Amino acid sequence: MGYLGEIFVMAITAIFIQNFVLSRFLGLCPYLGVSKKIDSAFGMGMAVIFVMTLTSSITYLINRYLLTGMMYLQTIAFILTIAALVQFVEMVIQKKAPALYKSLGVYLPLITTNCAVLGVAILNTTALRQDGITPYNFLDSTLNGFFSGVGFTVVLLAMAGIRMRLELVNLPKSMKGMPIALILAGIMALAFYGFMGFKI
Repeated sequence: MGYLGEIFVMAITAIFIQNFVLSRFLGLCPYLGVSKKIDSAFGMGMAVIFVMTLTSSITYLINRYLLTGMMYLQTIAFILTIAALVQFVEMVIQKKAPALYKSLGVYLPLITTNCAVLGVAILNTTALRQDGITPYNFLDSTLNGFFSGVGFTVVLLAMAGIRMRLELVNLPKSMKGMPIALILAGIMALAFYGFMGFKI
């Protein structure tokens, strides 16, 4: 299999088979909090893709060239990197799209503590390519961060679409809001769990 084939496998794996939200249950706070409307879900997804991609590339360089022999500083260095990137994204969105900034509310700064972003950065340091021997290089880490962000966005948009449709349904009062969202999250996790049996 050529390198393009490996990238394709990495994309399918990150988006469907090992989706961080539905298989590893990372990033559930924005997943449940921002998935009420399609536009805010899309905006959050784009912000997460941007932050995950840049975080993956920068943390690869930090881990490879600055933290040699000091792996105990890895989590702190990665969180500082994520916080700086999220601050940058927040300033850009506030300046360029104030309506989106207002609709995202508190969930935009929460990308800093989004464990999915930190999880991708940490897993990239130990991930191996398809041969099972070679560790991820810079391009692999960056692509895995991008595809993981795409996977986050896919499930966020799917959840937002379903929740918007459920607004039109006459649900019992006790099921409205978060209870039905948690049930939907469980059903979506089961659906994506079916992808785990596929071998690519």
